[in-house]
Amino acid sequence: MTRLRAAAATVLVAALLAGTPATAAADVIRDLEYWLDDYGIREAWNTTTGEGVKIAIIDTGVDSSHPDLAGAVVGGADFSGVGSPDGQRPVGTASSSHGTMVASLAAGRGVGSQGLDGVLGVAPSASVQSISIGFGEGSVDSDDQIANAVRWAVDNGADVINMSLTRNTLDWPESWDDAFLYAMEEDVVIVAAAGNRGSGTVVVGAPATMPGVLTVGGVNRFGEASWDASSQGVTIGVAAPSEELVGALPGGGYATWSGTSGATPIVAGVVALVRAAYPDLDAANVIHRVTATARDVGPPGPDFTYGRGLIDAAAAVAAEVEPVTANPMGDLADWIRIYRRADAVPTATAAPTAPPESSAPPPERTLAGTLYPTLNQLQFVGIPLLVLTGFSTLLIVLLMRAVRQFGMARRTR
Repeated sequence: MTRLRAAAATVLVAALLAGTPATAAADVIRDLEYWLDDYGIREAWNTTTGEGVKIAIIDTGVDSSHPDLAGAVVGGADFSGVGSPDGQRPVGTASSSHGTMVASLAAGRGVGSQGLDGVLGVAPSASVQSISIGFGEGSVDSDDQIANAVRWAVDNGADVINMSLTRNTLDWPESWDDAFLYAMEEDVVIVAAAGNRGSGTVVVGAPATMPGVLTVGGVNRFGEASWDASSQGVTIGVAAPSEELVGALPGGGYATWSGTSGATPIVAGVVALVRAAYPDLDAANVIHRVTATARDVGPPGPDFTYGRGLIDAAAAVAAEVEPVTANPMGDLADWIRIYRRADAVPTATAAPTAPPESSAPPPERTLAGTLYPTLNQLQFVGIPLLVLTGFSTLLIVLLMRAVRQFGMARRTR
């Protein structure tokens, strides 16, 4: 059974108030939320705060008793087999606080506790579904937990699904094909974490590798690519803060943390703002508004680190953006049609068919094509092995030419 992994590294801060004057205490948490100003979120609130949008948090469960989430959680379910029926009792041990922190960044109300101002989520008027799963725990297979959770979220009115987790593999089970495609066909936006190098996720893993999913990479507070708190990959759509984050803890406390687990609900919150501002917009165009208005900070165009760039919430809800007819993150239905065909067993009566006339012939294998590695080779095989392979190929070619020239020389004597 493949184990799911939370895409965050958490550091608890039990003594946030230590040595802090009482008069300044109320501002401690709010002052830590640098992303509210740096990424146009406060400005976007002049247009909308996300009212009427439902964000499904598929995670370890959200503690709805936290003051910052009181009234925000409108329902839930458990798919781990060990949680509460409403999904609001945190599941697990070390990761049990994960879902509550994620939810607070997406839709925290900022009410506060322990004398502090609380965490204001990106979409503080949006509502939350608490859907609990187990990261390597529970009586149900992890893959089945995800498929069932996605379907439940869609059937219960989710507009956005937040998945701050990784399967830690590039591929995913066919049950996810059906569940995720169901969500996309029902116009639900799925936002997923790229994962973190510091936690062992060197390459972006599913669900962040799935076409149609808005994948989130992470940056530090200066907008620079995070080394430990983000992975890299071609499927990254946008980047958001993944370091020096603060979130709500079960029971009423707060924690500082890092990881794309935190960057993902920030983006999910922006998606909620767009959905509230443009209620008639389909999922493809909601994603397009987020990616098209992102600030390009890497090499021109999409890249492995930032995707289309850093999120800009104010632009996402207010800028003029040309509509699209296809999801900029890809089409899962097309992927299934093309890549799952190899798994299908042909029937005994099926007659072979000729390829369509428009099919292009396979590309010619050239010397350059042999010596220069593809992107996938660089990513999964490794540069040293490829250099050795390329050198060996070149040596063979040179030897063949030498033998041919030696033979010609002997024939001309």
